[in-house]
Amino acid sequence: MQGYICIHGHFYQPPRENPWIERIEVQDSASPFHDWNARVHAECYAPNAVSRIVDGAGRITGIVNNYEYISFNFGPTLLSWIQQHDPDTYKKIIEADRISAEKHGGHGNAIAQAFNHMIMPLANRKDKKTQTIWAINSFQKHFNRLPEGMWLPETAVDTETLEILCEQNIRFTILSPRQAKRVRLLRSTKWQDVSDGSIDPTMPYLIHLPGGETITVFFYHGGIAHDLAFGGLLQHAEDFENRLLQAMPASNGNPPLVHVATDGETYGHHHHFGDMSLAFVIEQIRQKPDISMTNYGEYLSLFSPTHEVEIFEHSSWSCIHGIERWRADCGCQTGGHPDWNQKWRQPLRESLDWLRYESIQIYNAQASKLLRDPWRARDEYIDIILSRTEETRNEFLSRHASKTLNNEERSTVLQLLEMQRNAMLMFTSCGWFFDEISGLESTQILRYAARTMELAERCSALSLESLFMQRLEEAQSNIREMGNGADIYRRFVLGSKSHLKEVAIHFALSSFFVNYQQQNTLGCYIIELKNYEKKHIGATLAAAGRIHTRSTITEEEASFLFAALKEDPHDYHCTVKECSAIINPSLITKRSEHHEEALFWELADALLNNLQSNDPEARLKSIEKNLGHERYTIKDLFKDEQEELINTVLDGELEYIQETLEKIYKKTSFLTDLLADCGHRIPVPFVIAAETTLKRKLINLFQNPNTTHESIRLLLDEISRWQITLDQDWLERSLRKHFEEEMAAVAANPIITNISRINAKLSHLYLLPVHQINLWKTQNYYFNLLTACYPVHKIKAQNGDSAAHKWVEEFKQLGKSLSINVDTVDASIELSKKEEGCPSSAGEDPATSKVNEKEKIVDIFP
Repeated sequence: MQGYICIHGHFYQPPRENPWIERIEVQDSASPFHDWNARVHAECYAPNAVSRIVDGAGRITGIVNNYEYISFNFGPTLLSWIQQHDPDTYKKIIEADRISAEKHGGHGNAIAQAFNHMIMPLANRKDKKTQTIWAINSFQKHFNRLPEGMWLPETAVDTETLEILCEQNIRFTILSPRQAKRVRLLRSTKWQDVSDGSIDPTMPYLIHLPGGETITVFFYHGGIAHDLAFGGLLQHAEDFENRLLQAMPASNGNPPLVHVATDGETYGHHHHFGDMSLAFVIEQIRQKPDISMTNYGEYLSLFSPTHEVEIFEHSSWSCIHGIERWRADCGCQTGGHPDWNQKWRQPLRESLDWLRYESIQIYNAQASKLLRDPWRARDEYIDIILSRTEETRNEFLSRHASKTLNNEERSTVLQLLEMQRNAMLMFTSCGWFFDEISGLESTQILRYAARTMELAERCSALSLESLFMQRLEEAQSNIREMGNGADIYRRFVLGSKSHLKEVAIHFALSSFFVNYQQQNTLGCYIIELKNYEKKHIGATLAAAGRIHTRSTITEEEASFLFAALKEDPHDYHCTVKECSAIINPSLITKRSEHHEEALFWELADALLNNLQSNDPEARLKSIEKNLGHERYTIKDLFKDEQEELINTVLDGELEYIQETLEKIYKKTSFLTDLLADCGHRIPVPFVIAAETTLKRKLINLFQNPNTTHESIRLLLDEISRWQITLDQDWLERSLRKHFEEEMAAVAANPIITNISRINAKLSHLYLLPVHQINLWKTQNYYFNLLTACYPVHKIKAQNGDSAAHKWVEEFKQLGKSLSINVDTVDASIELSKKEEGCPSSAGEDPATSKVNEKEKIVDIFP
């Protein structure tokens, strides 16, 4: 054997949640996706779990889970997001690590990552320790094992960070070759200078730490990594493979390790189809008898370091000035605006450093009253972060509370710990990485800062916000209209703040559109509906309600009364007030002995009675009497719910407009023909009516199972006659969604009727003026059936079953339409079974075969 190859992917996105509701809100810049997590996931993380291998004709011959063959780390906050939003991909990532551990002597491909991508050398020792402990606990929960290695954010390193990794039993980390200062053989006194990046990257190195401990470092191949990330090496997979093989030196001792490390997003997000290039290289290398694909843990278990290294303190892989990119205008930038400066980085860093110091003082003073060891409690708070249940909170508080806590004290402890969590989140590295302080990443860390200050004030009555904003004034934006950091804070952060009352406002307004249950959730809040009355008279709709809201994060809770009105078609507004703030000494209990319920019935009776009188002034007075003068509208909703409500309103209006335009189109069709024949200009409203109607007809026609080629041609001729240009993005999205729904129906019930129906629709595609449709999800469904169902029907067909023969032919035609080489894939599946010692499907009972195949495939394809 000549050597080993290891490809490492650092998969990471910064935490993007609104810190008040613990949910990512819509990000318009990520369109057509909801947010950047969703977009990068669709372009990179999910495709790498089911990456395509294609033949010379562009047909798919196999699907590879790349995570099974590469070394990787996932940011803990990102992996939790994937677990919630795409359980299938999450399972494939976890399963890949399990399978790789079986193949590599118990050493899985996954390694850990410092929790929220904080630049470790710029953190204090307590934060470094907590980040490491949280990373290890998060890793263990996801992968069901302890990590051997840990990725340092931006590979930023200092000795203290390495010492903390050692203390937590981390064996190795990965650095850039530029971070190595000098090397020598173990037990030698002669050092070799490698400060120019010339360190040999094909071996591991030992670092001796001041306390006598050691840790191993792997320095990746800088040239290949650079060309992967920035040089277009992935455009031709053969070139990538050749570069790896050419970097393999002759072995003079231990077999060499050629390894590269890049952002995982290189494989699909930064470089379209990068996951397929990676899959191709994996398949090619696996076929070479003298080269083994490995991971760092396995290689280190086989070959101990023969050299030691000294590193440059406070260095990183993405800043040639060390770590200045995260605290100074060092000149490192993304390059999109070369005329901009990053002088804002220093005052932003200093402002947050000041806030961190103040939060530490508050935490020490307040938490010491309630917790035995506040900093140990913070280290173990990851248990609650990973499982936001009452049982977990109870168990945690029983371990750490210095006395029996009442409800208010419990909430105070949780608020203090959340203050500390947000105080670390505000140092997420992306806040400084890019060129402008008003960007998404910088404003996000300012939101975490705002949440930190809010919790600090609740726990200590000490207001920090005005002093913080004074410091931010020194951070000047490159965009004149954005002003400075304080202006940006006012513009993008203050409006995000929300709490129990904002949840009640949302509930009140959305109750016109949503049929709420007795218990409901919104982000990290539980909303219990106690009473609700709604009445519709004429154009006016009124509702009164009583709810109880509770945070699952801090256990803060309150009850609210609300009144909501819709008086004009789109004029929705409400008034909300906390029950404890309503003083009504003259209240006579009408229907309940409970004070809050009595308050509700008084409000409901007054509002609904005045609704019958059709006196708008009286309605408002009855609301103001009970709840005050404050009024809230749709603009006060959380961003996602605001968009959802607006879309609900728009859908109704758009449907009415489309129906009206269709009537106009039908009514004016003869006149339009006459105008065209006479060479007259067709009025713009006629054209709009025609475009809207014909596009709608096209989609409806395609969804109709009885549609023929001729009917589509006729409609396309009509569209052409009107000189209507079909929007490519709209058409692709519409068709993609339709085929995904059709294929989901086939997957749920793979009978020949369903397969024939989707085949007929796919046969129409060549008629449509669409360049390419993303059939990725549709193909995944097909591959599931190809592995789970096709072998069973193939055996029956071979045994003379005519119905099975028809099914096989129809199914193979579907594969052909989806650009899948069914025969090659089938042969590959048979070969894999033989290699694994499984009986061939040709020799199995069909029913047993189907069950076994489903068991094998359930975690491989969605």
